[in-house]
Amino acid sequence: MTVEVEALNSTAYIGHHLTNRTISLGEGSFWTLHLDTFLTSVALGVVGFGLLWWVVRGATAGVPTRRQAFVEILFDFVDSQVKGIFHGNRAFVGPLAMTVFIWVFLMNAMDFIPVDLAGLMTEHVMQQEHWKPVPTSDVNTTFALALSIWGLMIFYNIKVKGWGGWVHELFCTPFGSHFLLWPLNFLFNLVEYISKPLSHALRLYGNIYAGEIIFMLLWMWAATGLVGSVFGGVLALGWSIFHILIVALQAYIFMMLTVVYMAMAHEGH
Repeated sequence: MTVEVEALNSTAYIGHHLTNRTISLGEGSFWTLHLDTFLTSVALGVVGFGLLWWVVRGATAGVPTRRQAFVEILFDFVDSQVKGIFHGNRAFVGPLAMTVFIWVFLMNAMDFIPVDLAGLMTEHVMQQEHWKPVPTSDVNTTFALALSIWGLMIFYNIKVKGWGGWVHELFCTPFGSHFLLWPLNFLFNLVEYISKPLSHALRLYGNIYAGEIIFMLLWMWAATGLVGSVFGGVLALGWSIFHILIVALQAYIFMMLTVVYMAMAHEGH
């Protein structure tokens, strides 16, 4: 009976912290807004890019400050990654990659805030029963980002190649332009187009969501007693250090896939 109660409590604890604060857009409406995801994402975007704007605005040609040096290193890093993949005009793709990397990194980094601390603030300060603090652990966020990149990819396919060139590519590559191969070519390209936003979104979501669950399991173990507190605390610290790599790596992968898709849109077969 005790085991069942503990399992029930564990399920309720995890379920509580993984439940979004939602607002229905109409009684009985299919459409709902995840208020916590939306507001946290917007706030992180404003804070992150506001700080970058502040640093760049105060940049000087002389000896850079630490803040300016950090932003310059970050910019050079992203620009070098874009330059290695995208060989056209980087006036749009470079800033896009920078935006994606910083925003996704900041959203991923919210995973370092202990869920109980976040819950304490939202329940007692904001008077909200549910509030998920990590936007990228919400599949709606990752799909919104991935579909935005997907839409840009299609837009640049048409802009660079024209309607005729894009349609010709859909039906005549990669197996040849013979009319009997048109259905096979189109099916192949259709699968490719569908798989891109799916893999782009689910890779980021799966890694961050799994990391959040592991954090909660470790904190629950730490609450079981003295031995659990010691082992749970040590493991949580180790996972936090390892999770820094995951947070940065997933932002980097999402950025690189964005650049790859933009490069594919600008290049013909």
